[in-house]
Amino acid sequence: MHGAMTERPRVTVGLHDADIVGADNRALQAAVDYIADLGGGTVEIGAGEYLMRDSLHLRSGVTVRGLGGKTILRKAKAAVSPLQLDGDYGEGQITLKNPEGFAVGDGVAVWDKNAHGFHTTVARIIGRNGNTFAISLPLNADCMVANGGGAASVFPVISGYNGEGVRVESLTVDGNKDENVPLDGCRGGGIFLYRCPGAVISHCTVRRYNGDGISFQQSNDAQVLECVSEDNASLGLHPGSGSQRPLVRGCVARGNGDDGLFLCWRVKNGVFENNTLEANGRYGISIGHKDTDNLIRNNHVQGNHEDGVYFRNETEGMAGHRNRVEDNLIENNGVGRDAAGIRVRGETHDLVFKDNLIRDTRTGAERHQTTGIALEKNVGAVQIEGNKIDAATLVQDERQNH
Repeated sequence: MHGAMTERPRVTVGLHDADIVGADNRALQAAVDYIADLGGGTVEIGAGEYLMRDSLHLRSGVTVRGLGGKTILRKAKAAVSPLQLDGDYGEGQITLKNPEGFAVGDGVAVWDKNAHGFHTTVARIIGRNGNTFAISLPLNADCMVANGGGAASVFPVISGYNGEGVRVESLTVDGNKDENVPLDGCRGGGIFLYRCPGAVISHCTVRRYNGDGISFQQSNDAQVLECVSEDNASLGLHPGSGSQRPLVRGCVARGNGDDGLFLCWRVKNGVFENNTLEANGRYGISIGHKDTDNLIRNNHVQGNHEDGVYFRNETEGMAGHRNRVEDNLIENNGVGRDAAGIRVRGETHDLVFKDNLIRDTRTGAERHQTTGIALEKNVGAVQIEGNKIDAATLVQDERQNH
């Protein structure tokens, strides 16, 4: 053991006047890999725009820190092609019909109509022979020409896989949505983590990504603090796939195509507090498959196109039980359609709704949050206490024998 060191490895990277000078992902990655090889430390990225043809791949023990809105990582325009030959499970190469725009070193995603979500392969191009490209990871599913198999140079702008002690601070991601095809949030996002326990993402902004803004999967004890996720094509904030004890605090998810905050599958014992979920294209907050024992507190959920807080339609064994929704302001949801402040579906039970203010302050035809709390017929025990509701229907209870 070396004892307590007063100085740890640190390197600067920037467009000029830095230890490593460059304007793209290669310079950033060189800095991260250098610090990781010294056992961890800090990479400081200076002001400017950096063009990303592959992810910035995070490494264990490395903090990557920018200058907030002055440090912008911008996704490059994507190349897209159908597969020329079937991509087989475990194969380490792909053959493309239209190889123009693909280059060695690029990030790449491969899929077909059956191989999507977690079955999409996201890798790097590490070699080329004509229109055949070697990739850094084997395909994790069959990608068949007959099933619309394709590839594109799309990837998370910042990603961490199987890392510990990963931190990302004060960076801005521009996903360049108009020049990129979608990438599913289970395998991508503006910032994406996979099996990175204890990771921290703080004071970052992700905007205009053609997919999710911030997504972390199978990452226990992850923290997302005071981040902004806006104008992304899919979900704003996406904790998922068995992430235990997440903390999402002080974040803004605004103007995303789907939900502001989407608890995916098996998100348990999390705390989601002091966030703003507004003007998203579907729900403000969505909770569902085995998402249990979470605390949703002091959030502002407003102006979302459908329900403010939505418990998805799951059977008793798979529903989001024992969640507490407390001290939230849930207002003005439902854009062009009637909505509830809180809607509970499926065989969900043992929820607590306490001390929330649920209201619609709009007038006339704009007033669409017509129900305060809607409980569908198969919902189990729910505790409703101390809420203030201003709606045409305070509590719409469809349960039998209630």
